[in-house]
Amino acid sequence: MDLFMMNCELLATCSALGFLEEDVYHKEADCLESVKDLIRYLRHEDDTRDIRQQLGAGQILQNDLLPIITQHTQDKPLFDACIRLMVNLTQPALLCFGKVPDDPAFRHHFLQVTSYLQAYKEAFADEKIFTVLSETLYNLLQLDWEQRAEEDNLLIERVLLLVRNVLHVPADPYEEKNVDDDASVHDKLLWAVHMSGLDDLLKFLACAQSEQQWSFHILEIISLMFRDQTPELLVNAGQMRSAQEKQKDMQELELLRQKELAEKRSRTLLRGTRHSRFRGSYVIEGLKSVGEKDVIFHQGLHNYKNYSHDVGKPVRRVPKRKQMAQDSESQRRSALNVRLFLREFCIDFLENCYNRLMYLVKEGLIRERAQQHDETYYLWALTFFMAFNRGQNFRPDVVSETMSIRTFHFIEKNITNYYEMILTDKSDATSWSRRMHLALKAYQELLLTVNEMDRSKDENIRHSSSVIKSNIFYLMEFREIFLTLLRKFDERMQPRSFLRDLVESTHLFLRMLERFCKGRNNLVVQKRRVKRRKRSKKSLQTEPSAEDLEQTWQIVSQELISSGFQLSESLAEGAVPFDAASETPVNEQRTEALVKIQDCVISRSGPEALSLLRAARAVWPEGETFGSVEVEPEEELELLKQILFTKLPRSVPLDSALEEEDGVELEEEEELESVAVSETEFNFLDFIKRFANPAVVRPYIVLLRSYSQNSSHTNHCIARMLHRLAVDMKMEALLYQLSVFSLFNKILGDPAAAAYQELVTFAKYVLKRFFVFAAQNNKAFVELLFWKTVGAVREMTEGYHKDGEGTKKKGKWTPEEEEQLQRLYEEHKDSGVPDIVETLLPLLSSSRTRRDLVTHMVSMGLVDSVKDLKKERKGTRIVLWTEEQEQELQVLFEEFKDSDDVLGNVLKRITAKRSRARIVDKILSMGLASNRRDLYKKRQRGAAGRSAGMTEEEFFDVTGESQEKDMDIEEEEEEEEEEEDKSEHDEDDNEAQTANSAKRGQKSMSRNISSEKIHSVRNMVQTLQQQGLSGPVLWLQNCLNRTADDREEDGVSHPVALVPLTEENEDAMENRAFQKLLGMVGIRPPSDGQESFWRISASLSVDQLRKLAVSLDPVETEAEGDSEGNQDTSRAVEMEEEEEEEEDNQELRAQALRALLLSRQRKHTSAESKDSPSCEGSSDSVEPSDRIEKRISKKRSRVFDDDDDDDQRDISDVDHLSRSKFDRSLDSDRESPAAPAKRRYKRVLSDEEDEDN
Repeated sequence: MDLFMMNCELLATCSALGFLEEDVYHKEADCLESVKDLIRYLRHEDDTRDIRQQLGAGQILQNDLLPIITQHTQDKPLFDACIRLMVNLTQPALLCFGKVPDDPAFRHHFLQVTSYLQAYKEAFADEKIFTVLSETLYNLLQLDWEQRAEEDNLLIERVLLLVRNVLHVPADPYEEKNVDDDASVHDKLLWAVHMSGLDDLLKFLACAQSEQQWSFHILEIISLMFRDQTPELLVNAGQMRSAQEKQKDMQELELLRQKELAEKRSRTLLRGTRHSRFRGSYVIEGLKSVGEKDVIFHQGLHNYKNYSHDVGKPVRRVPKRKQMAQDSESQRRSALNVRLFLREFCIDFLENCYNRLMYLVKEGLIRERAQQHDETYYLWALTFFMAFNRGQNFRPDVVSETMSIRTFHFIEKNITNYYEMILTDKSDATSWSRRMHLALKAYQELLLTVNEMDRSKDENIRHSSSVIKSNIFYLMEFREIFLTLLRKFDERMQPRSFLRDLVESTHLFLRMLERFCKGRNNLVVQKRRVKRRKRSKKSLQTEPSAEDLEQTWQIVSQELISSGFQLSESLAEGAVPFDAASETPVNEQRTEALVKIQDCVISRSGPEALSLLRAARAVWPEGETFGSVEVEPEEELELLKQILFTKLPRSVPLDSALEEEDGVELEEEEELESVAVSETEFNFLDFIKRFANPAVVRPYIVLLRSYSQNSSHTNHCIARMLHRLAVDMKMEALLYQLSVFSLFNKILGDPAAAAYQELVTFAKYVLKRFFVFAAQNNKAFVELLFWKTVGAVREMTEGYHKDGEGTKKKGKWTPEEEEQLQRLYEEHKDSGVPDIVETLLPLLSSSRTRRDLVTHMVSMGLVDSVKDLKKERKGTRIVLWTEEQEQELQVLFEEFKDSDDVLGNVLKRITAKRSRARIVDKILSMGLASNRRDLYKKRQRGAAGRSAGMTEEEFFDVTGESQEKDMDIEEEEEEEEEEEDKSEHDEDDNEAQTANSAKRGQKSMSRNISSEKIHSVRNMVQTLQQQGLSGPVLWLQNCLNRTADDREEDGVSHPVALVPLTEENEDAMENRAFQKLLGMVGIRPPSDGQESFWRISASLSVDQLRKLAVSLDPVETEAEGDSEGNQDTSRAVEMEEEEEEEEDNQELRAQALRALLLSRQRKHTSAESKDSPSCEGSSDSVEPSDRIEKRISKKRSRVFDDDDDDDQRDISDVDHLSRSKFDRSLDSDRESPAAPAKRRYKRVLSDEEDEDN
């Protein structure tokens, strides 16, 4: 059918619409029904879209529909129907056909529909049409939500869709051959939108709270309005060009002029001074032709440099799947008035609409309320408007919605998803690549904005950027995204523009990371390591023969008969044949119990098999499967024999996870992966080393080939990365490749090489290093043919290995070595050595690694599994205590229980060597001691010396050395105990070492709590009491005590958030003085954008929390303190008893005692002059004060985290302010103590009970 010939029914329907006479349109009586018929026809069109093409050829929209809506707006049913029909007619051709057709016939229909759409777009470029649409939309938006009908909402949506469809129509490059600054059809359409006021309605819909359901439509329309624009052009619209821009243009023109003159000069040198009528023939020496002779060149010398053997040959056709991806970006400069209008639109949109609209769109995307691929409009808007904001008076507050870690994560997730879709959906890989490019530009713009925030003059903005950067650099997926994209770059699917943005983004990220690392001594980042666990599907073991079973039964039966069928208490209690919590059915567990009994008999463990049999009989008495309840011992023996000789169904067991050093690749193994997240110290140079890979270098060389079309910034990014590898990392051999040298030769021979001075300098450096290297290595020129890895570079520079040298291939075992191994194993397997592998290694004739030996022993069948040869860990060999060992322990304890070091003496003299923790647990379980502290070494306090009338200087001279010695001994003992405990309970050596080092670091960092800090806390509490914040301080004290109780009960420590539930506490949390108090007691502020509350650090122990809670006691008056002088002494004695194991901080104690003695001398001079007993009281009063100071400086206290730098600054400020009041605060503490610790603790609990009630 000829599509240009409209069929009769469609023609009759179109004729019934009406007619246009001059500028007036006269509608027919059946106009509304005809419009509805056209909608019905479009619903039933075929795959070629014949109805759509016929209506387009008949120009129904231009001649009928548009005049109807402009002149008959009052006819609401007709207007609604026409809008509905136009939405259908203007929908994109890609939506009609699903995709760009591959079939030539359907491709023709696709292009035809596109041409009709372009004609529609030109017809819509009329101010009258958009005025009607904007007035209709305005009247509908004036209605309240309750007054709107369903038809009104449908009409609003259809008007927005119509505007979207018209703006979506692509430009016709053959018809619109306009230059920059000339008005295109799209510009005329935008100007009509502006003059009709529709742009103001779009901004209203974007920011109105009641119209948020149109957010996706608005964002799509705005993205189509700015389709051909760039933020830089709009920022500079209407502004005078700066002197820098003019100078840049002059340099570019001068560069082109120099290039042209250089080419002209080179052509002149090639020609002779005298013109020759004949071109002449020349022989090119050294270049062989098809035969053995040199090539004869029959053209002029000026054409010689273009000579190639391929001249005259047919061009080889490149398959479509191997062709390079083409850039689809089109940018043009619109007319000035359009650019000015769009610039003002951007400014208003950023000021009033951006944050709210982007929030609504992001929520819709996360909750999957959007259509497919709607996230691309979000990514475009983020990129465009944030770039415009950077150029137009940068203000972070107007784009604050998209400046968060959530946005980084959202974009990173989309990039990963797009890359996976490129690999899986290869038929649509081009579209996925464009979406991936859009996400990359959004990520790049976020980094540029963070970098701009770093240069801000506002300290708060710089702090916010620092927080964002610390989160970006901490997470591994954010750090390695560019490295991954460079390695996975494929020029067949990803265009050159994508590679350019990727290289520039990588350069920016590395520069920010390098600057961030320079300001910090050690940067801790997250590291994820994939643990590969190998579980082998072991084949069923060969069944033992009848003779073996008979021999086994003889041994087992004799053992049971000799023991009289009596079982020890431990065996009777330890036999558990049934697991009530297991999901395995009861019948299957009964079969498994039979298998367990059979295994015990086969392994010749008769008592264990008998105990399992009796335990199983108690669980399953019915059926008498395991014998009757009143069975005789001889019947049990016969029952065990039947179980032994019965073939039971067995499941194939799976090996447990193998450790790295014991990992052996067995047959038919299945790999399991688990991600282990840990923290490690970041090293920038180690991170750069990961870029030293040919898969990363190759994309840079691909982009460098178009150096003449690249911008100067792009060339700088390329040169900087290659400089990092070649100069900083000493890996210039990575660039020893023939294609790279050919490119360097092109750059050095370029007439305009002066404009690429950076590239020229780098190329000369690499070539110079290569020629020096070639003089030492005669294989250097052969190496030019290959891309090289780091290992190849090392071999080139350090020397090549011989065959088999330096490789990790396992040497083969000879028959003699296998025979020797089997003989040695048979000799030592029953010797009782703790680790047979370590015993056999030095006895072998050839040197083997532990892994090699273990692997071969498993393959030879000497052992069943790698588990049998695991290294035995320290402290795990001896588990059960015999009666003799328990008696020995009891005797040793009774002998040394009155000594200063009970545990040390027991450890030295006990026969069965065990860990410190095992012995302590056993002593406590036997009831020999009630408190763990009674077993530790007791330290001498030197109190007698002080009471005997020593001076302060003599006292400190005498006690200083002994206290330091005791401190060192105690630390060593505790560290040994921790290491032994770790070696007992940890299964991974690396994790144990990490835990021990962390413990030591925590111990060294939290050596003591300064008495000055404690008094600073008390001064701060007094200040807050004067401000009326006694209630929040008491609430904070209760939180610390409650957290201490929870940690003591659970045995684990987690950060606990301080959640204020009353207005008084909420106001206090915003008070700067109260926040300083929080920092002083070790409560850290919200660390990132994801936290909202202050948190009690997980590093604070139970004792530290309670001690900090004590320091928050309300400060009372001096009179009350004098009346409670006895409570001070009792409290100190109680704290002395509770913390007897902890040591003093010598220097701080000295300061505290001096201050106490001076204050006492000032206040009690009269009492001291009257009688001597007052002196004795003075000396006696020093002891409780000293004990109080000892409590303040507990050894294991750790109040502050390393990461809370701001808290440390606040605390240091408070300490500085409180030093002037140090003596006074000490004196007030001595005279006005708080309630005793135990009594105060009960009071806090009662307060909490009152609150609960």
